[in-house]
Amino acid sequence: MTDVLVVGGGGREHALVWKLRASPRVGRILCAPGNAGIAADAECLPVGADDVKGLADLAEREKIDLTVVGPEAPLTAGLVDELERRGLRAFGPNRAGAQLEASKAFTKDLLDEAGVRTAAYGTFDDADAAHAYLDRVGAPVVVKADGLAAGKGVTVAETLHDARAAVDSIMRDRVFGDAGARVVLEEKLPGEEASFIALTDGTSVLPLATSQDHKRIGEGDTGPNTGGMGAYSPAPVVTRELFDEVTTTVIEPVVATLRKRGIVFKGVLYAGLMIDRGRAGVLEFNVRFGDPECQPLLMRLRSDLLDVIDAVVDERLHEIELDWDPRPAACVVLAAPGYPGTPEKGATIRGLDEAATVADSYVFHAGTARSEDGAIVTSGGRVLGVTSLGDTIEHAVERAYEAAGKIDWPGMQLRRDIGRRAIARGA
Repeated sequence: MTDVLVVGGGGREHALVWKLRASPRVGRILCAPGNAGIAADAECLPVGADDVKGLADLAEREKIDLTVVGPEAPLTAGLVDELERRGLRAFGPNRAGAQLEASKAFTKDLLDEAGVRTAAYGTFDDADAAHAYLDRVGAPVVVKADGLAAGKGVTVAETLHDARAAVDSIMRDRVFGDAGARVVLEEKLPGEEASFIALTDGTSVLPLATSQDHKRIGEGDTGPNTGGMGAYSPAPVVTRELFDEVTTTVIEPVVATLRKRGIVFKGVLYAGLMIDRGRAGVLEFNVRFGDPECQPLLMRLRSDLLDVIDAVVDERLHEIELDWDPRPAACVVLAAPGYPGTPEKGATIRGLDEAATVADSYVFHAGTARSEDGAIVTSGGRVLGVTSLGDTIEHAVERAYEAAGKIDWPGMQLRRDIGRRAIARGA
């Protein structure tokens, strides 16, 4: 039996714990720090996801056979490096590989070297130089904090005024802290976004089913960016032809270029794509499962997740073929009032038991905790990810909204147009 430690405490980590629990080869599952929902499937321990030494000590002390790292922060802080230094197995890239998410400038340079299609760009560590570049290229333009900003460090500026304000907010006001010491300014690519998530053992590549996220807080893709307000799988905008093309012209060249640089990348490669008239351009890379894309993907995955992860860690991914439920899945995120700014916390969540009665549905916890009196309360911005399978994307979305409709707390936010693009295509 394999004892597993899952690092993190969000919806993605709940989905990972839930799916690993289904493996007949899994023994104990620990999760650090976890949340109120994860506690039903794993032993949650109060070690922060950014505490590299504390997590490595935990894995060593508990004789953990495999550590699965969910969020980007511990990956970029070198958790996998520390675990491997101690002779422990871990799923996720090392610090060098995690630069793909930790630095957008690193990624843009690597994409250029790999010959991957991406937006024209400039990188700046001086605000005045960034403003001078804006004067040259004009608007619309995409302003990105170079470092990690929890999915919120990107502004699509339609006017020069908005672009300059975004640069000043990131570089001068430091709203994202050190992540804003440098900015990347990009041309705005036309088209529709999609998530392309693949596994790699540093040599072989295994793409997962397609998915699409909804980043903006408001319906019709309005308002500020969030960590994700909902997702569905598959994404019809990614045709079979485009799927194969992205695999061979984006994912494989990136893995090969990393290896050429001496980086054996083992884990999840997540390309954020912009698709226009059947062509894909890369917006950015992440080095972990998307959240909330992970939830519908793992609802659809029939394969044993532990078998898949073991193959990545042991560099034998070429042996794996994935088995997918043909039914689509959709996830609707329920968020706290104030999100994506400062969320209000501590509200009692009602209706979780009722939501659990909806067929082929599961409520993944993200920002939840258990109060002193035993109630489940909100403890973060994105609180729950209500995820359902259905015969079509429209059916899956309907079920997710049916289950979400049974849940409530004061000020609860959700988008009511998840999957609209796919549904418009008749999916």
